[in-house]
Amino acid sequence: MLTRWDPFREMMNLRSAFDRMFDNALVGAADYEAGSSLGLALDVAETNDEYIVKASIPGINPDDLEITYTANSLTIKGETREEREVEEAKYHMRERLYGSFARSITIPSTVDADKIEANYDKGILTLHLPKAEESKPKRIEIKSHKMIEGEMKDKKK
Repeated sequence: MLTRWDPFREMMNLRSAFDRMFDNALVGAADYEAGSSLGLALDVAETNDEYIVKASIPGINPDDLEITYTANSLTIKGETREEREVEEAKYHMRERLYGSFARSITIPSTVDADKIEANYDKGILTLHLPKAEESKPKRIEIKSHKMIEGEMKDKKK
């Protein structure tokens, strides 16, 4: 089937794509500027026995973190509060972000929730999520069959 080329339609498709791109960029920038929702970057690694999740959260009190695990979903929530140390000073620069953050990820296999451990050291949150026994890889041995040596007879007669 041949479709007739319509330059006007192509131009409108391109314009729609640019509009979507800039709308998404501006919405994200507005949230970033307002500090209403800070992003939380995570590193997630997997070994044979566990998942290891690391997040850089400098300057936050570990008591202000809420970590939950439900139905293969790990959620980390917290809030950084603005410090008002300098009441009557004129700031020349103010770049540190304040506000709440939350991040949820799906863990691909079942985790033993009772054995999850969380450590917070020097601004790094490290979570150890041990895999449940049923989700750990099992090595399957191949049973060897004994070969019987013999002669092959020709069935042609």
